[in-house]
Parts: sequence; structure tokens; C-alpha cells
Amino acid sequence: MKIFFWILIFFGTFSAMEFMAWFTHKYVMHGFLWNLHKDHHHKEHNSWFERNDTFFIFYAIVSMSLFYAGAHGWWYGYALGFGILAYGIAYFLVHDIFIHQRFKIFRKANHWYAKGVRRAHKMHHKHLGKGDGECFGMLFVPFKYFKK
Repeated sequence: MKIFFWILIFFGTFSAMEFMAWFTHKYVMHGFLWNLHKDHHHKEHNSWFERNDTFFIFYAIVSMSLFYAGAHGWWYGYALGFGILAYGIAYFLVHDIFIHQRFKIFRKANHWYAKGVRRAHKMHHKHLGKGDGECFGMLFVPFKYFKK
């Protein structure tokens, strides 16, 4: 029975991270921590790294803390930590590799869903300022961006 709850917590955490990504992006990145996120919209540097990459560190610390808690008797700490880690990996693959091409792979993806995700992200990036710019998650992109 414990494994059932572990799996349920893992998938629940992964799903909740989609909300957290949207919330963090809309109210934190485009809010009071815009100074860390703006270089993601305005490329004013030649570095591969962006100040925006510091947001990864926050979620990595949360995930590692949950692993630590799991190792010290809080059994569902592992499920929560792995749920956050799995979402982070999926986000990195979709956002940084697929959309922004930080590594030159997945360039020729022609599926309607892939095109919709790219189109939605492009519309977000056309707004260069702190305000405006529709914010959405990685997996739950508004259907208006999907055209067959």
C-alpha cells in the first residue's frame, strides 16, 4: 500500500509543479525577481548561462532537502523530491533544449503539439518587458496555439 501512495504523491507532485511553474513565472519572475529573469527575454550577454538559471537552483535545493528528509524517516520526502526532480528534467528538456535550443537537438520536431508549444512560447517572448506576456505552464498550453 505504501508504494501506491508513493506513486500517487510522485505524480501529484509532478502535476502540482506545472501550477508552481506558472505561478512562479507570472508572479515571481515577471514580478519582484524580474531582474533575474529579464535576461531570458533580453539577450544582453554572450554567455551560455543566464541569471534566469538561478531559479533552477531554488527548486534543486527544495528537491534535495526532500531527499534528505526521506533519508531521515520522512518516507514521502522521496516521492515529493523525485516529483520535483522529474518535473525539472521535463522542463529542461522542453523549455531549454526543445524550445530555446540550448543544445542543438530536437530541431525538426514537426508534431502539431510541438509546434503549438513553440508558437505559444514565441508569443510570450515577443513581450520584452516585465508586464504583459501571457504566462502558462509547460504541459498545459492554451489550445489557441495548436493548429493542425
